[in-house]
Amino acid sequence: MNAIAQPMAALLQMIYGLIGNYGLSIIIFTIIVKLVMVPLTVKQTKSMKKMQDIQPKIKEVQEKYKNDKEQMNVKVMELYKEYNVSPFGGCLPLLIQFPIIIGLFTVLRNPIDYGLAQEVVESSFLWIPSLSGEDTLILPLLAGLTTYLSSATMASPNKKDPTQNMMKYFFPVMIFVMGRGFPAGLTLYWVISNLFQVAQQVIINKPYGKLKEGSN
Repeated sequence: MNAIAQPMAALLQMIYGLIGNYGLSIIIFTIIVKLVMVPLTVKQTKSMKKMQDIQPKIKEVQEKYKNDKEQMNVKVMELYKEYNVSPFGGCLPLLIQFPIIIGLFTVLRNPIDYGLAQEVVESSFLWIPSLSGEDTLILPLLAGLTTYLSSATMASPNKKDPTQNMMKYFFPVMIFVMGRGFPAGLTLYWVISNLFQVAQQVIINKPYGKLKEGSN
C-alpha cells in the first residue's frame, strides 16, 4: 500500500508547500485526485446505466425461463451480448479505484508517518481546532449527509432492491459514526469527495436524462 500512499503524500506535501494551509490543501488534494479518477467513474456510471436499461428485458427472460435455469442463463448472456453490456462492467473501475482510496485514507489518517510536520497536521481550519483531532458533530454530520446524497444520485440497476435501499440509509449512518472517531482531516476529505461525486453524477445524468426523454 506504501507504493500508492507515498505518491499521495508527496502530492499533499507539494500542495501544502504552495498553499500553506492544511485544510485547503486537503480540499485541493481531494479535487485533484477525483479529477484524475473521472474517466473511471464515468465508465462505471455508463455501465450501470446500461444494466438499468436492460433490466426489464432480463426480468422478461427470467420469467419466461424460470423453470429452465440453464436456458435462462443462456438467454440473459445473449441479451448482454446484444446490448454490449458486461455484468461486471461497473465493478472493474471500482476495483481499480479501491486501492487508491485506501492509499488516500492511509495518508490522511497517519499524515505524520508520511512526512507532514506535526504542527501542520495539528493546525486549525474553520471551526475545527485541530485537523489531527476529532470533530464529533459537524463534519461527521456533513459526511453522513453527503454520503446519502452521493448514493441517491448514483445510477442503480436494482432501485427496488430492498437490501440496496436499506444500505442507502444504513451507510450514511455508519459513516457518521465512524467519522466521529476519524481525524478531522480524513473526514474533511470524505465530505469534499462526496460533494465532488454528487456534482459529477448530476452532470453525467443530465445528458442521459435528455436522451431518455427524446427516445419516448
